[in-house]
Amino acid sequence: MIKLNYFPKLSFLKFSMIFLMSLFLGSAIAQSVYYPNKIWKAKSASDVGFDENIIANVVEFAEQNEYSGAKDLRIAIYEGFKREPFIDILGPTKHRGGPAGMIVKNGYIIAQWGDIERVDMTFSVTKSYLSTTFGLALDYKLITDVNDKVNSYVWNNTFKGRHNSKIQWNHLLNQSSDWSGTLFGQHDWADRPPSTGDIDDWRYRELQEPGTVYEYNDVRVNVLAYSLLQVWRKPLPQVLKEKIMDPIGASSTWRWNGYENSWVTIDGLSVQSVSGGGHSGGGMFINTIDQARFGYLFLRNGNWNGKQLISEEWVSAVQQPSKANMSYGYMWWLNKGNRKMEGVPEHVFYGAGFGGNYVVIDQENDLLIVTRWLEPSKLGEFLKQVYSALD
Repeated sequence: MIKLNYFPKLSFLKFSMIFLMSLFLGSAIAQSVYYPNKIWKAKSASDVGFDENIIANVVEFAEQNEYSGAKDLRIAIYEGFKREPFIDILGPTKHRGGPAGMIVKNGYIIAQWGDIERVDMTFSVTKSYLSTTFGLALDYKLITDVNDKVNSYVWNNTFKGRHNSKIQWNHLLNQSSDWSGTLFGQHDWADRPPSTGDIDDWRYRELQEPGTVYEYNDVRVNVLAYSLLQVWRKPLPQVLKEKIMDPIGASSTWRWNGYENSWVTIDGLSVQSVSGGGHSGGGMFINTIDQARFGYLFLRNGNWNGKQLISEEWVSAVQQPSKANMSYGYMWWLNKGNRKMEGVPEHVFYGAGFGGNYVVIDQENDLLIVTRWLEPSKLGEFLKQVYSALD
């Protein structure tokens, strides 16, 4: 709250006029930013400073470089993770569609391709939704600090022992926890095992100090989802729907699934703990437009048409690289470190999922890109072409 004694030389009337003018100007600025309603308006690429011919080539590139894996995603999962000793599908899957996407500049759609209303799995982009439920828990003061130890909130056996008891929330968020254990029948060490050694080496590995070593691991991500369920004490999809997806105007078609065996009891009720990806099935099932609305919220620093749905501080926090991996923040990828894409601004951050699912956010250029089923090795080239259209 502004205090009057901050302006000792101003009369109350003059102060009131200045204060009202500041409110008016703030409102005018907010109103100058376009937010989509049920219909998302479009503009031509040239209207917002892009080369239309290059953008047309970008769309063609996306359509011609479709993910090479099977459209039956059960087959794609088993093929993609066949090195894992106990890979199994415990959650729902879905045959995927073809390439689809949107490019949004200054709030307006300047290009789209494929069936953007088709609901598809989005795999590890789900992690960015999961991260959001943590940010909301901070905003609503259910969690005090990202550096708190998780066992202060989850006091069952999940974080018992000399190693697991040291794990903080930030370690789970940036995938440096090295949490050790089994959740819903899945062993942490069996998820994405090293390229060398065998099952005994993996099972009896040396544990790393939490916060020091990055390791992408869906079991530990699911531990985060399970832990947040204990904090919110209601289903995370419900939290996301009430706090984020309904206010941004998302459709009713998206679903966030867990596993057939990931049901737990919360306050006497059976609740499903959701997964942070589709590695074993489940995760977020969503259409391209709703995915873009979610990305647009982060493009606008958590604000939707004048309402702060998630704090600007959290949007900034997810973009900070961890000590363990410069390319990774709080379940968002960063264009830094060993994953830096040449020809793409370093400030870009993005959600990424198996099969070529991406939500790319560039706040400085007011640019949002969602692309589905793009061959993953082609992402850098695809984005480089988009940025060449700005020259």
